[in-house]
Amino acid sequence: MRIHRLIAAFAMLGLIGLFSCGSGGEKTQVQAGDSLLKGELVIFHAGSLALPVKQACDSFMLMHPQVRIRCEAAGSKECARKITDLDKPCDIMFSADYQVIDFLMIPSHASWNLRFATNEMAIVYNEHSAYAEQIDSLNWPEILMKKEVRFGRSNPDSDPCGVRAHFTVMLSEIYYGKRGLYKKFLGKDLKYIRPKETDLLALLETGTVDYIFLYRSVAQQHGLKYLILPDHVNLRHAGLKDYYAQVSLETLGKKPGEKITETGAPMVYGLTIPARAPNRELAIAFLRYFLGDAGKKIMEENGQPFIVPAPSDTYHNIPEALKCFALPDDPQQ
Repeated sequence: MRIHRLIAAFAMLGLIGLFSCGSGGEKTQVQAGDSLLKGELVIFHAGSLALPVKQACDSFMLMHPQVRIRCEAAGSKECARKITDLDKPCDIMFSADYQVIDFLMIPSHASWNLRFATNEMAIVYNEHSAYAEQIDSLNWPEILMKKEVRFGRSNPDSDPCGVRAHFTVMLSEIYYGKRGLYKKFLGKDLKYIRPKETDLLALLETGTVDYIFLYRSVAQQHGLKYLILPDHVNLRHAGLKDYYAQVSLETLGKKPGEKITETGAPMVYGLTIPARAPNRELAIAFLRYFLGDAGKKIMEENGQPFIVPAPSDTYHNIPEALKCFALPDDPQQ
């Protein structure tokens, strides 16, 4: 029995050695064909991450034939509630807004949050959209509010992109001096609200709507036309966090009927391993691959800038094998 324990201990030490960050954290790829990696990994992720996460999963499974990965895409808040309310098994949770993990999962269902990517809001359309030849980054508020023009957005109670659509319009009212713009937005085209941002693509492709509020990365991935909005509106620029914080929105909280207030902030994605993850070691192995050079390349090719390592106020709770991908908020940690 003692010999078996020693063998298991040495195997685990070998696995930890394999996962060492290397000098400066740059040597992060998991070795191909490692027989220690096997089993099923369950990933819940934001709809906007569907393409890059699939590419990373496919690549990882090619390297590790005994690994199977099952992914479920949904609005980030819906992903969190599958874990917190429905107790569905999940090994990794990717959120389009790191604050979803903070607000809905920590401390009962997760203990840490690692920020890894950014994005920005855009007004997305195609060549068949009404006024497609006329719309620009200055006149889009007037065009979208025209009676004959239809636009879609996602539900802020299930999807951060829906919250950010509200923030984009609120900030536009301030930035462009369009008094009453947000009130018009609230009452228009309510039947085109969908659970998550990628559900809006079908509405646009079928001509059901002319425009959608969507992440720039998703527009690029699908070859769609989009307006690049000013930084004061698009929630991209970290240096404008105080400007963005002028706006806020009440959304559903952790419990039915409970409300939380979300405040405008620069767009930052987050990830975590839930407290009851069935396959924690495999989750760590996958995240070391995803957060390393291979994942960075995949993300940036899909239009999402990587920000690894980024500060984390839960740095001390991050697994040791992943700490090289984050920075402590307090440099003394």
